[in-house]
Amino acid sequence: MITSDVQFLGDVSIPHPELVNLYGCTIGAGTRIGTFVEIQRNANIGARCKISSHTFICEGVTIEDGVFIGHNVTFINDPEPRAVTADGRVVGDADWTVVPVRVCAGASIGSGSVIMSGVTIGAGALIGAGSVVTRDVPENAVAYGNPARVKSRKRS
Repeated sequence: MITSDVQFLGDVSIPHPELVNLYGCTIGAGTRIGTFVEIQRNANIGARCKISSHTFICEGVTIEDGVFIGHNVTFINDPEPRAVTADGRVVGDADWTVVPVRVCAGASIGSGSVIMSGVTIGAGALIGAGSVVTRDVPENAVAYGNPARVKSRKRS
């Protein structure tokens, strides 16, 4: 389902619009969104990105231009998720704070990766498949593992 509050900033390719869940987000021109992708409110996707199938992009995530997101990548926006408050009430919007994530221009995130809240992935960085990114990754770095560690720097 694509709700009426999604902002498309130009032509966006969604080959199977009936198989995505987009609401309250902004999608840049030339971006391609695969099947079974969810992009939540207040998420911003830049131009000319590729968002592969089965990816979850939550509120507070900013993905800049030219970013590749592999299959089944999950973004996290809450470092301490809970179902109920200390007094037993079901958690609502007022009970937690979004901790943003930023993926800078030209970065690539391999399939099956998990990107934790508060992380910035630098421009041109490459995250290996299956990584759990728990801290910032510098621009042009290659990082992978659980937790992901910088292994090298890409050559310009």
